[in-house]
Amino acid sequence: MNVYFDNASTTKIREEVVSEISSILKNCFGNPSSSHSFGRSAKSYIETSRKTIANILNCEPKEIIFNSGGTESDNSILKSAVKDLKVKHIISSRIEHHAVTHTLDELELLGTNIHYVKLNENGNIDFENLENLLNVDNEPKLVTLMYINNEIGNILDINRVSNLCQKYNVYFHSDAVQAVGHYKIDLSSLKIDFLSSAAHKFHGPKGVGFTYINKSTKIKSFISGGPQERGMRAGTESVHNIVGMTKALVIADQNMEKEAEYVRSIKIKMIDGLKSLFPDIHFNGDSGDMDKSTYTVLNVCFPILNEKASMLDFHLDLKGIACSKGSACQSGSSQGSHVLNEIQSNDQKKFPSVRFSFSHNNKMDDVDYLIETLKEFISS
Repeated sequence: MNVYFDNASTTKIREEVVSEISSILKNCFGNPSSSHSFGRSAKSYIETSRKTIANILNCEPKEIIFNSGGTESDNSILKSAVKDLKVKHIISSRIEHHAVTHTLDELELLGTNIHYVKLNENGNIDFENLENLLNVDNEPKLVTLMYINNEIGNILDINRVSNLCQKYNVYFHSDAVQAVGHYKIDLSSLKIDFLSSAAHKFHGPKGVGFTYINKSTKIKSFISGGPQERGMRAGTESVHNIVGMTKALVIADQNMEKEAEYVRSIKIKMIDGLKSLFPDIHFNGDSGDMDKSTYTVLNVCFPILNEKASMLDFHLDLKGIACSKGSACQSGSSQGSHVLNEIQSNDQKKFPSVRFSFSHNNKMDDVDYLIETLKEFISS
């Protein structure tokens, strides 16, 4: 039996999206920048997609910039904030995605002041400390905090952060890769300057995403060249991927409530099953709290020691269960998860942690199989 519990890493593309992409590849091959009918047809697909996404997020089409995904988006925004907005201070946390943390390391070497907000033991930000950092001086600042943590599933109080940023006239960027397509986002009411997304996290194609850039925020091109994407990102657009992403987001938006309820029941079943099997089990961050974490992620610290601990990951893989030791970007890394290293106690770090992440494609039987596999593992 094969079970896929690594949906925070990537999701299976929907069949309807595959059909849409295939149709575009077969029938719409013109360059969107060309003035002839083939080019105009391709351009029309892109602009229709832009309008559709803007309608779902309740923003203006010109505020949506297509790109290759979350990593490009995070890099582009942070570097452009320093270059074009003259940002001198960036406030973040030490448990952001590496697309943010590694970019901040680069910017710090170039002279930008990087400040890290304090976190509690579950990985939630200290709002009093955040406000103190915002109120240090009058130099231009930017806050970058992810909407949903990709490893532990914590949900940021994004409205509270945005209100603080507005109060102190500070730019705000959020990596919303784990949120778009899973939660309703209203950009007309959310006071935010930049937001990053990636299609493959909501059952779309890999290699495509978008950045929301508030129309009042003036930054220059990310990539120089042609006039594509309002001159912000030069290069011939990937029409089939953009259309596929839009199809995936439309379906996700239409089915959001029903699918979220179902996936939530999968997570609850797993929590209950794990608690029955391991009375001393610990859920990292807020991932075990259904009110404070996303319904798609459960990060588990197993009370297993000695040689069995090092074999857990291998055993699950051997039994056909796909999951992650942390973020997908950390799988196979000898350094382990930077998120768990930041929030776990020394005692908790002695035990193996595994991230399970869910989608509507999972079945209740998948959870039963996992629990039986773990039961077999600890008794062997």
